[in-house]
Amino acid sequence: MRKAALLLFLILWSRPLMPQDRSTMRTTSRCTSCLRDKHGHIKRSRAVISRFKRQHPCPATGKTLGRCPGYIIDHVKPLECGGTDAPSNMQWQTSAAAKAKDRTEAQCQ
Repeated sequence: MRKAALLLFLILWSRPLMPQDRSTMRTTSRCTSCLRDKHGHIKRSRAVISRFKRQHPCPATGKTLGRCPGYIIDHVKPLECGGTDAPSNMQWQTSAAAKAKDRTEAQCQ
């Protein structure tokens, strides 16, 4: 009986506090099998990014190396949702459009 009570206490204690208004809750399905860096971000392959840049030069500068001002490389299907880290799943996207997309793709669909 004491073990069961202790187990129940530990389970309830470890759960995050839930807000009273569940309509403001944000639910995401976090990829548990993805490799992550020290900041918790999904690791991305530099070689794949380089390959993408060679195939698709920067829309702003036309260069295949270096920064691309005003644009970022975005995954068509997010890595969090099972998308691949491959050039075929990448696209150039303006920074503003990427921020808007990030807000809508919080939940995998």
